[in-house]
Amino acid sequence: MHAMDDKSRMNDSMSSQKLITSTYNTYANECSSPQLRADFLNILKEEHDIQFDIFNEMSMRGWYQVKPAEPQSVTQAKQKFTSMS
Repeated sequence: MHAMDDKSRMNDSMSSQKLITSTYNTYANECSSPQLRADFLNILKEEHDIQFDIFNEMSMRGWYQVKPAEPQSVTQAKQKFTSMS
């Protein structure tokens, strides 16, 4: 049996959190009970917070590098979504 190193465990945790948040988002979107929807949204926020903690830890260790957005790309995205509203 192959033991996972810290980086592999963190990558697995990040992937799991992405799946979990996606699932809770779907549950909240499809919920007909306002109270249950609120509960799912609270859980969703907690799961996003966990995902962000994992992201920060991986980033500090150099295991999750994010490429800075180019200013032109940001401007184009802003214009695209501004024109939709």
